[in-house]
Parts: sequence; C-alpha cells; structure tokens
Amino acid sequence: MSNGSIKIFAGSTGKVFAERMCKYLGIELGRADVMRFSDGNIFVRAGETVRDKDVYLVQPIGMHPNDEFVEILFWMDAFKRASADSVTAIMPYFSYAKGDKKDEPRVSIRARVCAESIELAGADRVVTMDLHSPQIQGFFKKPVDHLFAMPVLCEYIRTLSLDNLVVVSPDAGFAKQAHKFAAELGASVAIGDKTRSGHDERAKVLELIGDVQGKNALIVDDFSISAGTLVDLVRVLKERGAQRIDACLTHLMLTEEGVRRLEESPIERVIGTDSVDNPYLAHSTKIKLVSVAPLFAEAIQCIHSRESMSPLFTKVPDKVFQSSVL
Repeated sequence: MSNGSIKIFAGSTGKVFAERMCKYLGIELGRADVMRFSDGNIFVRAGETVRDKDVYLVQPIGMHPNDEFVEILFWMDAFKRASADSVTAIMPYFSYAKGDKKDEPRVSIRARVCAESIELAGADRVVTMDLHSPQIQGFFKKPVDHLFAMPVLCEYIRTLSLDNLVVVSPDAGFAKQAHKFAAELGASVAIGDKTRSGHDERAKVLELIGDVQGKNALIVDDFSISAGTLVDLVRVLKERGAQRIDACLTHLMLTEEGVRRLEESPIERVIGTDSVDNPYLAHSTKIKLVSVAPLFAEAIQCIHSRESMSPLFTKVPDKVFQSSVL
C-alpha cells in the first residue's frame, strides 16, 4: 500500500513520538513550525502543502495540558484551511479524560468541553490510548479509535520471565483491566482499597484484597503523577509478604518528586510507554520505556487502507513489538 497521501505532523511536544511513527512507516515527518511569543501566544504553521492529503497531527495532552490542547485546536484549523482531505488528531495521552463527570455542584465536565472544541476546530477523527474513562469516546460525535497499551506491555513483561505472578490493581476502578492483564499473563489478581479525601494527588491504600504472600507482584494502572499511591501500595505489598514488586503504567506523568519517590522505594522496575515526553524520566534507573509509536503507526495504516483495527486491541504484530523496545 502506498503511503503517498499520508502526512504526519508533530506538535511541539509530539515530535519524538511522531518521528518514531514515521520511521516505522518509512515516511518523512512533515515540516512544521510552532512559535511561542513573549506574551504566551502560540503560532503554528505547516511548512509544506497538505492539499488533498490525509493529515495526522501528533500531540499528547500531557505535561503541559493547556498549551498542548490549544495548540491542537490551532493545528486542526490550520490544516482544514489548507484544504487537507482529512485531519486526524493523534493524542497518545488525553489528560482531561479525568474530567469525565459532574460529580459535585458547579463544576465543568472538562473532557466534554475538550472533545467538542477539538471537533469544532476541524478534527475528522481522533486516535488515543488508554483513556482514564473509556466512556469519553461518547463525548465525540466523530470517530474515536481507542487503542490499548496492554498487548505491547504484556509482550515486554513476558521477556522478564516472572513466575508465581500476581497482578495488583491499586483500586476497584482499575480491577477490570487488572483481570485482563492477569488473563493475558496467566496470573492471579489482588485489589487495593484506596481512598482519596480531596482533589489533590494524595491517596492512601487502606486494605488489600487477595493473596500476595511469597509472590512476585505486578502493579498495573493507567497513569501516575506523584507516585504517592504507587509507593503506598508497595509498602502494603511488602507488609503482606510479596517478593519482587514491579509496576506497569501506560502514561508516565511522573513529577520530579514522583521519580524520586520511586527511586527510594523497594519497587524493582516501573514499565511504561512513551505516550508523553517527560524529561524527569531520563535519569531514572528504575523506569523502562516501551514505545507505542509503532502501534499508532499500525493504526494509521488501518485507517488509511480502511481495514479493521480490532486485531490491534488484543495482539500486536511481531514487527510492532520488535520496534517498540527502546
């Protein structure tokens, strides 16, 4: 299949990810400029024609969510005004997915506002991964392709040859996904009982449901920022007799303080994806990144050739995994 009409561009924080996608597809990254003026204004410009092209803009809403979100809006508008045939927003991480409901008076449903704005700006399609709340797909009227990091992460976990494994969810909210990890890895499941008193990033693990005595534990979750819950869960697992403890997180949103907490904890390794460009991860000895850029590249191939994407939800081609190990 020819990739002649595919054009991939990168926003200011999506360049590394986009370059990995382009390398996998064997195409050149589109020329683009992003400027930030001294008053905070953002200016975007495509450096080549996109007329009648299928354009894919790679930009997570991650470490700088407000700037990254606004930049996506400007890019969607720029490509539409330049007569692109279609415009797809590739968001490996959608930070505002956490704002999925009105659970108290006088608050915004932030994910819905973002979804509507991205569509109004010109997006014909959205591709994202491991939304914090999967129902957010319904906030969009245009097609949303929701990819899963689990197949790629499980392929890497198998290379560690961890026996007597128990998959641990930090709370009941992620228990369903933890069961999927366990089924894929042939492991048992344990679930933490977590409480959070406010809107901050501090939560406390109160109890653990399941047997971890003498087992190797793999904590699974979609993201972590401060690593507070993660380190607290490690403490509880050690108290309950777990042996080696690893963690598997899709989105590594860790702050500098969060990385320090992990380095000082008994956790053996934290496995995550490159969905966000996080500078705080660079010097950590415990963090291992697995790239999902090849997975997104395969998704683009499916979209462009009008093929089903569902096989990517459960198993990734060998070529994808071979290209994913960084």
